[in-house]
Amino acid sequence: MAVLTHPPISPFETPPEFVWRFSVDDYHQLIAIGVLDEDDRVELLEGWLVPKMTHNPLHDGTLQLINKRLARRLPPQWDLRIQSAVTTDDSEPEPDVAIVRGDEQTYLQRHPGPADIGLIVEVAESSLEQDRKQKARLYARAGIPCYWLVNLVDRQVEVFTDPTGPCDAPQFSTTSVCRGEDSIPLNLDGQLVANFRAAELLPG
Repeated sequence: MAVLTHPPISPFETPPEFVWRFSVDDYHQLIAIGVLDEDDRVELLEGWLVPKMTHNPLHDGTLQLINKRLARRLPPQWDLRIQSAVTTDDSEPEPDVAIVRGDEQTYLQRHPGPADIGLIVEVAESSLEQDRKQKARLYARAGIPCYWLVNLVDRQVEVFTDPTGPCDAPQFSTTSVCRGEDSIPLNLDGQLVANFRAAELLPG
């Protein structure tokens, strides 16, 4: 297992033109009044409406693989959600996978928040830099305990743990790169649930 090192992530730069930054409540209101609907491929990241990446067969096939690997190892008090929204103080991303407390009835009136989430997984190819920088930053700010970035470009799984929480430059304090037979633990509420080989989470 190698350690991934990179410089601290700088804050998301403001576009040079005048734009409108949205709160999570603003975003919900846009959905409620029909300005945005399920056909609008955007998500709220750090107050900005950001286009969601298009999917290709490799991305979707890898997501299906991960879904099957994780779902069969989850304890009964946890559920797996695919490309569904989670809500933080300033964002509403739609991660490829979120492992959350509860079952299919738990989130009928709201999206899961940071306190409900045990793991977030993003599958990245064209979205690699966004997922490694902006997504990691917002998940660290929210205190998500563990974030796996399944990197299809370099065929590795980047494991982010120990989030700093809200601060000037939020980040995960521990980041590792796993390849091949390297073991990746799945911990939920501080308890080891399963171990996965990196190769199990990547396409053959």
